[in-house]
Amino acid sequence: MLAAQGIPPVPPVPPPGSELSIGGSLEGIAAIVLLLGAGLIIAGLIWPLIRALAKRIEGGGPSAEMQTELDSLRERVRLLEDIAPRMSELEERVDFTERIVAQGREPDRLPR
Repeated sequence: MLAAQGIPPVPPVPPPGSELSIGGSLEGIAAIVLLLGAGLIIAGLIWPLIRALAKRIEGGGPSAEMQTELDSLRERVRLLEDIAPRMSELEERVDFTERIVAQGREPDRLPR
């Protein structure tokens, strides 16, 4: 009969404890804020790695300064490899000298 008069029906009242709210409970809001904060922190920590990886994929190879240092280190390694046989020979000579000195023998002297 109310519908015939143009008055809409009144919705039923929800039972107590089942409150409806647009924003949700404080625990739900805190969880959302916590998840967003953690996501931002993780993104901030990972961002430099992502940028470096993107640079490498683009083919941004080593800079001129790094290439110069790399060439210098390669030259030093080559020189050390060239010196290795000489060092081995010197070690053998030192070992021989130590053995001779360790004998402690007095040299033969000429009579006066």
